[in-house]
Amino acid sequence: MDTKRLILFVVFSFSILMLWDSWQRDHKPTPAPLAAATQQIEDGSIPQAANSSAASTTQTNPPVEAGFRLQSAERINVETDLYKASIDTIGGDLRHLELREHKDDNDLEKNFVLMDDTSAPMLYVAQTGLIGNDLPTHKAAFTSESSSYQLAAGASSLDVRLTWKGDNGIEVDKIYTFHRDSYAIDVSYAIRNNSGAAIDPSVYYQIVHDNQSHQGSYMMPTFTGGAYYTDADKYKKLSFSDMTKNNLSKNTNDGWVGLVQHYFVSAWIPKEGLAREFYSKKLSDNLFSIGTVSHMGVIEPGNSTELKSRLYAGPQTQSDLKAVAPGLEYTVDYGWLTVIATPLFWVLSSIQKLVHNWGVAIILLTILIKLAFYPLSAASYRSMANMRELAPRLQRLKEQYGDDRQKLHQAMMEMYKTEKINPMGGCLPILVQIPVFIALYWVLLGSVEMRHAPFMLWIQDLSAVDPYYVLPILMGATMIIQTRLNPKPTDPIQAKVMTIMPIVFSVFFFFFPAGLVLYWLVNNVLSIAQQWHINRTIHNEAAKKKGNARR
Repeated sequence: MDTKRLILFVVFSFSILMLWDSWQRDHKPTPAPLAAATQQIEDGSIPQAANSSAASTTQTNPPVEAGFRLQSAERINVETDLYKASIDTIGGDLRHLELREHKDDNDLEKNFVLMDDTSAPMLYVAQTGLIGNDLPTHKAAFTSESSSYQLAAGASSLDVRLTWKGDNGIEVDKIYTFHRDSYAIDVSYAIRNNSGAAIDPSVYYQIVHDNQSHQGSYMMPTFTGGAYYTDADKYKKLSFSDMTKNNLSKNTNDGWVGLVQHYFVSAWIPKEGLAREFYSKKLSDNLFSIGTVSHMGVIEPGNSTELKSRLYAGPQTQSDLKAVAPGLEYTVDYGWLTVIATPLFWVLSSIQKLVHNWGVAIILLTILIKLAFYPLSAASYRSMANMRELAPRLQRLKEQYGDDRQKLHQAMMEMYKTEKINPMGGCLPILVQIPVFIALYWVLLGSVEMRHAPFMLWIQDLSAVDPYYVLPILMGATMIIQTRLNPKPTDPIQAKVMTIMPIVFSVFFFFFPAGLVLYWLVNNVLSIAQQWHINRTIHNEAAKKKGNARR
């Protein structure tokens, strides 16, 4: 049998079972629909103030509202080269965000909607607020000079300023700064203390998301949930089921916190060096918040202060992520194979820059990997070819010894020793290659660059399934050919399993992205060519030995 195919079949079958189990545990449907968010429960959407020795008593009791709901007032529309955004004057929340360079999953005429507050089918908003001294939370009403902003031609940035004035004389400006050709949005607070007393505010940044949207398909579940990064703990993911069990509470002086989904991420990145506490909360049956809160420091009467933060909201493009914040590139999660997958992606993207086609880049990378592992593959195929030549003799031994397993085994070992063949000689070379094959699998599955990337002819999206299932069918055909090139098992049950396995294995590929199937198809074609060449060489050598023996 083809040892490589069997091992990969077991590995992928086990992986799929584990993914299915994880999906069931982390994303099983809740009995109440998303609309249940309006049930009368305590609203915990406003976090507690950050710890401070000088914290005022007004900080410890933020306003509480019965039942979580998003209030709305006027909308401010913002348009840049990358975004179509909508900001609500209630809290200055970022309520709607379209990515102009990325299209909808099902309709290429529409932009991909990253954030939305309609609850149909998802609820996903970015909020900020101030806690203490009756300062504006995300429930306060702001004003703006305009209801529409657009990045001017030739301009490098666009400021959207919202203003709040309190009865105590305190004034707060909340400023969004959008940058050309950047998915990093600066969010600043400018506070002017015109009151007669010192104030001691805390600032929070959070993302509210439902636990039902963006969960992937049954066959290809993907992670959607919270995540954070610190220099000490590195990258950590937090599922919605984890948030249900325990609230996150992590104190640190660095890092970011956010929400990740397949291909996209939103992350709050506080000012460098600012002490912060990462937190999460379950707001209702289906809604969760994850964010960060920091103490700003005392502001004396007549003084003012400004605090900047950054929101990354966009695709998981590694070059962009690395430029924004340390550790943000880990949201492209390759798991324990990151050390292998990262250089593979670098090689793949380097090839793409030369050929300008991700499908061609996949083919060329597959060829490079095949060349790199050619000696190991050759050793494996040579071992299997020798076993193929021995198959008739092994069958005769089985007929000779019948059900006497012990004598059959001894005779087989003696034959292997005489012919200098190790029946397991093909396994070790394949085991060495498996981590590379699986790492490339995760690279192709997790790279946003593949999303809506055309290859040729009918393959216009390498991240989607082949619409006509041509690649999976060809994949199945190559597996059948490989099975016939391998030594036929002497056991009838094993022989039947080897006959059915290509069909079963191909079924999985009907649900895999076309880019993945393309990789495996090319790999199989190259393997067939190499295996056929080695089989022919070994067969000619065996025939030559028989001819010499007769003389």
